[in-house]
Amino acid sequence: MTTTTELQLTFKSSAGKKKSLNLPYAVKGLSADVVREAAAAIAGEGVFVKEGEVLYAEPLAANYIERTVTGVFDDSNH
Repeated sequence: MTTTTELQLTFKSSAGKKKSLNLPYAVKGLSADVVREAAAAIAGEGVFVKEGEVLYAEPLAANYIERTVTGVFDDSNH
């Protein structure tokens, strides 16, 4: 069994669409203030642009996402 944790930041784009940015190597247990500040910094830079749309324009939410994979069998080494 393998469990991984990633930080998912949700933003509103300049076109009003919800966009997610997943950070698989983020430190676990960060405070809301620290994550909010980091998300605001990402939004403030405005460097993620696609076809004129700023993808991460306004921070909306942040969540830690945990995924657990439980193997049943693995014959991939044969």
